[in-house]
This record gives sequence, structure tokens and C-alpha cells, in this order.
Amino acid sequence: MTSNKKKKRLLMRVTILSVLIAAVAYTLYSTLSEDERTLVKEGDDAPDFVLTDLDGESHRLSDYKGQGVFLNFWGTWCKPCEEEMPYMENQYQEFKDQGVQTIAVNVGESDFKVRNFAEKHNLSFPVVRDVQKDVMYAFSIGPLPTTLLINPEGEVVKIIKSGMTEEMVASYMDMIKP
Repeated sequence: MTSNKKKKRLLMRVTILSVLIAAVAYTLYSTLSEDERTLVKEGDDAPDFVLTDLDGESHRLSDYKGQGVFLNFWGTWCKPCEEEMPYMENQYQEFKDQGVQTIAVNVGESDFKVRNFAEKHNLSFPVVRDVQKDVMYAFSIGPLPTTLLINPEGEVVKIIKSGMTEEMVASYMDMIKP
């Protein structure tokens, strides 16, 4: 093998290794700096928004001041989202008369998909659609499901970035009860 071929192979290996190192460094940087980019944190006032539910009614977050709000961001394709919906429905029935409102914000899906999902799971709490994902971006929502617990004063007291058991949903709703 000629030394020219060896030089080309070495150059190719160094190039590939450099690209891999750069990719790993970028991934680590973006992961570690994710918390710094968060717009809404625990302790912040929840940004106000208006979204429309499947019946055409508008829901403004600030209209729920004085109540706890269990604000859940989800998608029909998300298995953990689907698993927690019956728990949310059960606990909504328990807590709605105690001053805790549940709002499920679907992120960017069609009315048809969201309506079929809500009917399949017999959801009675407001299911709203964030078609342009404006609310998702305002709250810095990353993975789905993500749930924000908002106290009666409108402050975000907890952010849950994973699926929940029924016991968790119940304890979180109890946490934001007026």
C-alpha cells in the first residue's frame, strides 16, 4: 500500500472522528443547557392563554384564577399520555367540585384525531387544541406528556415531565386545591 493511500485514509478517519466529537459535544451542550432555556419555571406566574375546546368554547387560563389548574399537554400518538387520561378523568370527577380544573392541551393535531381520542376515553374535562403550538412554546413544553400544576393564585407550583399513575394524579390535584 502506498503512503499516499495511507495519508488519505488517515485524513478520512480524522475527519470522521472530528465530526463525531462535534456531534457529541453539541448534544451534551444542548442537553445540559436545556434548563437555562426554560421560559416557565416552578414559582413563575403561568402565562395567560386562550384556546378553544372541541365544542367551540374558549378557555382563558386567567378565568380559572381562584381554582387550581391541572394543565396537561399531550398528543394522541403518545402512549404515556393515553395511559394517564383515564386517571385524569377519574380524578377530575373527584376534584372538580373542590375547586380543581383539568385542562388537556393537545399539541398540533387535527380536530378529527383529538375528537376521536376524547370520545374513545369519555373525557368530560375541557380538551383544547394548540394548533399553532403557541401555548406549548410559551410554556417551554418539551417531552409529552408534560403537566403543570397551577395554584389558585396562578403560580406554577410543579412541572411533571412524564406519565403519571392515578395515585400521582390524585396527590397533585390535592396539592393545588384551594
